[in-house]
Amino acid sequence: MTKSWQPYALHILDSIAKIRRIQARGDIQQDDILYDAAVRNLQTLSEATQQLPAELKQQFPEIPWREISGFRNILVHNYLGDIDPQSVAAVIEQYLEPLKVAAEKMLSE
Repeated sequence: MTKSWQPYALHILDSIAKIRRIQARGDIQQDDILYDAAVRNLQTLSEATQQLPAELKQQFPEIPWREISGFRNILVHNYLGDIDPQSVAAVIEQYLEPLKVAAEKMLSE
């Protein structure tokens, strides 16, 4: 029996929505509480992408799935020491909207 992937796609969308609400409260580069909340949601989002089937992810080659997975490992295990807020903000701005679009398409098909 295969595990359903839809709850993971919904986790991605939920995490993105939370990050957008966090951003609406202030600048994650200036507020460490908002930054921590955004990082936690990025961890959840990244973990969820690892649970999506490979054949499904192949339909969206514009999404850097492997890099998202690697980013999760950096966030969780803090491989590179303290991660700077500017890099996290750049990741949010560059990758969240395309990932949201891909997750919505996955769920609509």
